[in-house]
Amino acid sequence: MKAFAHLSATELRLLARDPGSLFFMVAFPSMLLMLNGGSNRLEIHVPGYLAMILAIGGITALPATLATYRERKVLRRLATTPVSPFVLLTAQLVAQLSMALAGAAIVMGVGMIGFGVDPPAHPAWLALAFVLSALMCYAIGFVIAAVVPRARTAELIGLLVMFPMIFLAGAAIPREGVPETMHRIGDYLPLTHAVTALRESWSDVPTLPPLLILSGITVLGTAVAAALFRWE
Repeated sequence: MKAFAHLSATELRLLARDPGSLFFMVAFPSMLLMLNGGSNRLEIHVPGYLAMILAIGGITALPATLATYRERKVLRRLATTPVSPFVLLTAQLVAQLSMALAGAAIVMGVGMIGFGVDPPAHPAWLALAFVLSALMCYAIGFVIAAVVPRARTAELIGLLVMFPMIFLAGAAIPREGVPETMHRIGDYLPLTHAVTALRESWSDVPTLPPLLILSGITVLGTAVAAALFRWE
């Protein structure tokens, strides 16, 4: 357990030293919130920015990191030590989630303290939706890492998957503001259900289907990644 905690802390430090991850997961969403500070419906924007943080980390940073480790044969070398590659993967998830929580805390703090955003009506629901959304994004990231052998390619594909998704799913801009055709396309994107689940934390009566869909995508993505992933 001590070794796992040390490894998780190391992975978090490495992630925090990456300027791109640090900026886009921690600073960028809060900057967007401040740019939209004049809106009287910031409760719609905040859940989207939380989903954006998770998508940036899970769909772009995570597969690039795993592909880098595989390319440099880190995973293969770990297989010959008491620390298994699975422990490293779990530590990477802990680091990603910790960074995402930091970004989410800043977004929530800026929104509630700086702009008077109402706190979520269902905090426990928000926590559950956040974790399930994170796991869903990580599952997608694992699939990308499983099918793409090189780090640069994994990062590029992650960006190609992530950017359209955050705009069509309502993470970057609320779906109420996009054309009908784009709205319909967004209905079929995994991140849309994350935004919906997070947004319902501010609603009177959250609904279960978005959480079930997130869980299903996570299970499916994990199964596909496990079947295709190679340590080297």
